[in-house]
Amino acid sequence: MSLKTMKPAGLHLLLVHLILVLALFSAEFSWYWVGLAVASYYLRMFGITAGFHRYFSHKAFKTNRIFQFILGFIGTASIQRGPIWWAAIHRHHHRHSDTELDIHSPVTKGFYESHMGWVFNRSHKNVDLPTVDDLTKFPELRWLDKYYLVPPAIYGLALYAIWGWQGVLWGGLVSTVALWHGTFFVNSLTHVFGSRRFNTKDDSRNNWFVALLTLGEGWHNNHHFYPRSVRQGFTWWEIDISYYILMVFHKIGLITDAKGVNVDHLLERAKTKG
Repeated sequence: MSLKTMKPAGLHLLLVHLILVLALFSAEFSWYWVGLAVASYYLRMFGITAGFHRYFSHKAFKTNRIFQFILGFIGTASIQRGPIWWAAIHRHHHRHSDTELDIHSPVTKGFYESHMGWVFNRSHKNVDLPTVDDLTKFPELRWLDKYYLVPPAIYGLALYAIWGWQGVLWGGLVSTVALWHGTFFVNSLTHVFGSRRFNTKDDSRNNWFVALLTLGEGWHNNHHFYPRSVRQGFTWWEIDISYYILMVFHKIGLITDAKGVNVDHLLERAKTKG
């Protein structure tokens, strides 16, 4: 793919990787900064997993508009565009999973294209808005989508105000690049590597490694079998931290109508079919 066909977001992604490599040569290393990077990574990963994915894309629970905006803001701070665009892309993936129409399927497109190559394609900049009309009715979400660089800018300024340039480097740059690849691994790995509990129409798989990186998103075969479930880890050993946090929010009334799933019934069906 040439630079002429690469959309601006793709160029920005490559530039950030280059800046990160150069910056690390002069970085001040300490485990404190590593801890900040990890904390920043998982804070915004929760915005992606609980917000962009389970809430905006699949409506796995309900919440008020204030917390809806907070989830959208945190997710947008990960620099993966806004919640409307992200949800539209993901809903398209579910409709066409692992077919030629799936824009980031490793089965039909290969590892590189499914991992990050699709981001460079200008044709994916515009999405099918009628598929997300439940989101476009909120002006604050349209604002996040239009000004999707504002939340990461505010986040970066907050890091600088508290920790200075080292905070921006570790809590911003290092964390963001890791966050991109953690999210991309769901596309590129969990349709190739892992186990299949359920016989879905695609090649989705449960991958414990990706689940740990993404607060539970690696239980992808479970998710494709029952997309609207707020829970993606169906057994006690399938760690799903996003689900645990959401259940705390449910207990205190911050979210409601969490879409449950009869795990025992589903596991028994899977065992019978197996």
